[in-house]
Amino acid sequence: MAINLVKGQRIDLRKSSGAALSSFCVGVNWGGITKPGFLGFGSKTEDVDLDLSAVLLDAKGDRCDHIYSPLYNVAILARFGLPPGKLTAGGGALRHTGDDRAGDAGGDDGLDNETITVDLTRMPANVAQVIFFLNNVGPEDFSMIPYAKIRMFDGTPTQVREVVAAYNVAAEPQFKGRKALILGRLYRHGESWKFGAIGEPTSDEFVGQTVLRVASDYRNA
Repeated sequence: MAINLVKGQRIDLRKSSGAALSSFCVGVNWGGITKPGFLGFGSKTEDVDLDLSAVLLDAKGDRCDHIYSPLYNVAILARFGLPPGKLTAGGGALRHTGDDRAGDAGGDDGLDNETITVDLTRMPANVAQVIFFLNNVGPEDFSMIPYAKIRMFDGTPTQVREVVAAYNVAAEPQFKGRKALILGRLYRHGESWKFGAIGEPTSDEFVGQTVLRVASDYRNA
């Protein structure tokens, strides 16, 4: 049975059989925003464009690689001293499925909107931790988005064999004005890897701000 994580919880990444996961998926799912229809009749669901990204840090806490959308403006990224976006990192140890610009319009469909596959056997030796986060490129904030879920599972982006752990961040009033959400981190613990649920919202308006924030706040985590 999958572990339902709470904020701050840390776990080993293992299957129900006890075997350690060496290759798995980190999937994120979120809902569209339902609003009343014209003159209060019916309702309509607005698309929500979130982007799943990750920053890789070495043992010193320095940023050594990244995954974020190639569609981000290169000139704006350069203002933050950041390179263009890409969908692979760590020499292919992490691979992103690409942008989903809508979310779940008809309620939670049980599928992930964006997924990063992780192969720990290919992870470069200098990578000590990977921080996963979401940025909203639309006008909404996370108090309006009904849910954002991250889960680790054995399988592929299109086939879930076993969900190992899941962390659900529901809309909360204190998320008002928060446009980014740091979801969790994958980190080395001796010879194994662990995952920690974070769930910290931020007011960052652009992915570049979040990348620099993560690199600063979690360098000594």
